[in-house]
Amino acid sequence: MRQIVLDTETTGINPKLGNRVIEIGCVELVNRKLTGNNFHRYINPDRDSEEGALAVHGLTTEFLSDKPRFHEIVEELREYIRGAEVIIHNAPFDLGFLNHEFKMLNLPSFDEHIGGVIDTLVQAKELRPGKRNSLDALCDHYGISNAHRKLHGALLDAELLADVYLAMTRGQNSLGMDIEVEEVATGVDLANVALAEILVVRATDEEAAAHEDLLNGLDKAVKGTCVWRAVPA
Repeated sequence: MRQIVLDTETTGINPKLGNRVIEIGCVELVNRKLTGNNFHRYINPDRDSEEGALAVHGLTTEFLSDKPRFHEIVEELREYIRGAEVIIHNAPFDLGFLNHEFKMLNLPSFDEHIGGVIDTLVQAKELRPGKRNSLDALCDHYGISNAHRKLHGALLDAELLADVYLAMTRGQNSLGMDIEVEEVATGVDLANVALAEILVVRATDEEAAAHEDLLNGLDKAVKGTCVWRAVPA
């Protein structure tokens, strides 16, 4: 399974107002392991960044002036992401910009090049309802150091997000491994260990409705049926 953790930096918050992508950072995961095959490009947008955006990423017009334009790096990007499942924090923002850039070059949309999207912001809201779920907040929650992060940067944020995603989802494939380690470390025969009574707490009607809203959002993000609906109840 090939996954790409992706982040962008932009000149502003709305591509329809002429704002452009100025940095793309991608980190590759294969079978949930970092490969080191990353993709990182700075891009000359041929315009200044808005004041608020500049305060976030610090990429000045002067710094970007000698960088390639988007059309000069798009074929590399298309080849790199082709067919992969893409992991993004707040996916509609980055996808909106990337689809806009592809459209201006008369190319099929970014969405059409990839094998699906995972929005870690949606996942985090499901796991931590009512709590702050920014990338910084999730790093704090999962014990991932971001002390070196003074400004936002696409590659740095993608690297942090990869760690967060693996931490958020590690329970999906680590249970068997954890049991094996416990047996070796303690010598305890788990078959002889009494299990505590299992308590089942069913969701309220309000919680069930909120869960359905979340699944609808995931369906929209992947432009189809999300994996959670594919699992038999």
